[in-house]
Amino acid sequence: MKKPILTFFILIVLIFSGVTWYLWNGFQEFIQQPLGIEQELDVEKGTSAYSLGRQWQQDGNIQQFYYYQLLLKLKPELRPIKAGNYAITSDMTAVDVLQKLVAGDVIKYQFSVIEGSNIYELLIALELNTDLTHEIDYSQEYDAIFDTMQFVGQQHPEGMFYADTYQFIKGDSDLDVLRRAHSRLQTVLDEEWSKRADSLPYEAQYEALIMASIIEKETAVPAERPEISGVFVRRLAKNMRLQTDPTIIYGLLPEFDGNIRREDIRSPHPWNTYVHRGLPPTPIAMVGREAIHAAMNPKPGDTLYFVAKGDGSHHFSKTLEEHNRAVRKYQLNR
Repeated sequence: MKKPILTFFILIVLIFSGVTWYLWNGFQEFIQQPLGIEQELDVEKGTSAYSLGRQWQQDGNIQQFYYYQLLLKLKPELRPIKAGNYAITSDMTAVDVLQKLVAGDVIKYQFSVIEGSNIYELLIALELNTDLTHEIDYSQEYDAIFDTMQFVGQQHPEGMFYADTYQFIKGDSDLDVLRRAHSRLQTVLDEEWSKRADSLPYEAQYEALIMASIIEKETAVPAERPEISGVFVRRLAKNMRLQTDPTIIYGLLPEFDGNIRREDIRSPHPWNTYVHRGLPPTPIAMVGREAIHAAMNPKPGDTLYFVAKGDGSHHFSKTLEEHNRAVRKYQLNR
């Protein structure tokens, strides 16, 4: 009797071992098998790893759901997935996807505030960005849109957003990006203000920001920024008008057609530095750190004029006579 019992026991052990070996190998194949999903996976809040697996089973990406259940039992650290929008590629396994979801490795989008752009251009770029949630009603008049930006602390939001590239995730809004850009601007202004040169003609950071925006619009050559800053600072000290074309243009926005006419130069709008002395009432563009640094650290010297040479750079002059010769050489003759 004992021999048949032993034989039966051995047979049971062999069968159990064989089944276990078969299932374990099947499980190993499962966890190494790509799901074959190529998509942006939008995981809603409240979605569990189990329900996500059921959806994959229904879609035909998982054939043996019990292997997926076993995976969640053996690796409970794969269960606490986070809501968000994820980039899933066809070579990723169930383990790869769950690890990505647990880590919250969501898709990062980008939005750039361009140096030298104005508030009207910025609003157009925000409106056209389909990855952002739009809290701003772009069908309103500009004054009504500006009212939604009271967090900048100024009646007019021009220049109050730091020129940089910002990452955001699905669900972030246009106002979220603007708040971050404004906060970054304040940080940079504080840093540069603490290291500013002596005897500057600014009573507050905001005036330095206005100057930085003019510098930003006046040159495409980074090395010229401190020299242009020096010219404008010296003109302010001598109570000379700044007479800078970008300020004329700004007061004509958003309808400006690209041509400065004789009547535009005489226009009494508040930004026209050919008519009014001192700085305009607000910045005229978005700026980066380099323009802010130049505004607060002008290059010493005695130049008071500059004229565009036609190649992006400028000729700087100490006297009006020298400046007029440069105008004839680089502007009128051309």
